[in-house]
Amino acid sequence: MSELKEQIDRAIAAHTTWKTRLAAAIAAGSSEFAVAKVSADNLCDFGIWLHQGCDAGTRASPNYAKVVGLHAEFHREAARVLGQALAGQRREAQDLLNGKYAARSRDLVLALMAWK
Repeated sequence: MSELKEQIDRAIAAHTTWKTRLAAAIAAGSSEFAVAKVSADNLCDFGIWLHQGCDAGTRASPNYAKVVGLHAEFHREAARVLGQALAGQRREAQDLLNGKYAARSRDLVLALMAWK
């Protein structure tokens, strides 16, 4: 399997787990994750690869630019959900989780699958 396909498979799995983590944060009002770290799209394994590890040929793909943008949006929305959860705003956090976060997550996964 190519490096790109491996990275995409790992990214889909890793980013899918965030819905569970965010739902747990909403329920508990706490999380082991900090909002600032979650909002950064270049700190997760996939983000590190996107920004520093992939080759020029991969970066030249039109899919690359689309995924970079969607990946950043995904992290911003995840951070917004987490921020609301940590502030005790459960309803708002749940609405974001089911709304904008879910849409960004879906868009990212679809773009990753198309790129793969």
